[in-house]
Amino acid sequence: MMDRRAFISGITLGLLAAPPAVEAQQTERVRHIGVLSFGAPQLPEVRAGNAAFEQALQGLGWVSGRNLSIEYRYWGEREETLPFLCGELIRAGVELIVAITSPAAKAAKDATTTNHLPVVILSVNDPVALGLVQSLSRPGGNVTGLSTQFPELSSKRLQLLRELLPGVTRVAVLWNMSTPQKEVELKTVQATAEGLGMNLQLLGVRGMAEIDRGFDEVRAGGLIVLGDPVTFLHRARITALAAARRVPAIYDFREYADAGGLVAYGPNILEARRRGATFVDKILKGARPGDLPIEQPTKFELVINLKTAKALGLTIPPSLLARADHVIE
Repeated sequence: MMDRRAFISGITLGLLAAPPAVEAQQTERVRHIGVLSFGAPQLPEVRAGNAAFEQALQGLGWVSGRNLSIEYRYWGEREETLPFLCGELIRAGVELIVAITSPAAKAAKDATTTNHLPVVILSVNDPVALGLVQSLSRPGGNVTGLSTQFPELSSKRLQLLRELLPGVTRVAVLWNMSTPQKEVELKTVQATAEGLGMNLQLLGVRGMAEIDRGFDEVRAGGLIVLGDPVTFLHRARITALAAARRVPAIYDFREYADAGGLVAYGPNILEARRRGATFVDKILKGARPGDLPIEQPTKFELVINLKTAKALGLTIPPSLLARADHVIE
């Protein structure tokens, strides 16, 4: 039988040995990052993106409230607030900024010119053309991340619209002139249309205040929407207007089709958020942003809304339907 004094001594030694482990856990270094996002925190699509991002970070060992602190800033639809929000994040002491969409990426790049704070970009159109990085393979500087939207995809969407509407010769292009970065994409679409023998009706608008007017001016057999943060946030209104004008339209993300859009073709937004977490992980572990190649999506989703097609009196070609990743019935 164990001696009572030995038993008590064992307990005492155990208690004395326990605090260092507890203390080590309590003193684990907390890393601070900032996220610059469009929209507002209560929006379902924003919540879903944040959740995907944080879950991916947790899978890599970064747990919010334990060894990670995330400062979120939302610019809604007001790009003019981006410099101020970047300044807020820097003053809050973040170690890197995750910038979602091209306007946020440009603002984050400008705000970190002197302090060289790492910037991870997501959902950005052609970061080389925007002057964010030197090249995709060797970004250089303090910016890296993912280019999940690029001009060539809009050319593919125009080709899909031709396949959907073989007889169409005139296509309207709705784009937000408040987003200068879209001019590169627009030029690519124009070149593709010329090769396909299509005429384009350019409908440049400035923010959602002019969207209704833009649709009133549609005089074309089809429509392609050059997506940006503003059109994405108002996708339900845009798809409703397209349905009301009875114009077949194609969009960039599946969320448009979920909202009633006819066809969407592009990368998965939530997957981009998850991939973005891997860049954050590498940088927090010591990698230099300029040494991490910019990633581009390798898989694109083709989503077809058969309910909308039926409402428009359209029959989706079997060849196109067979290639769809998702069909909404």
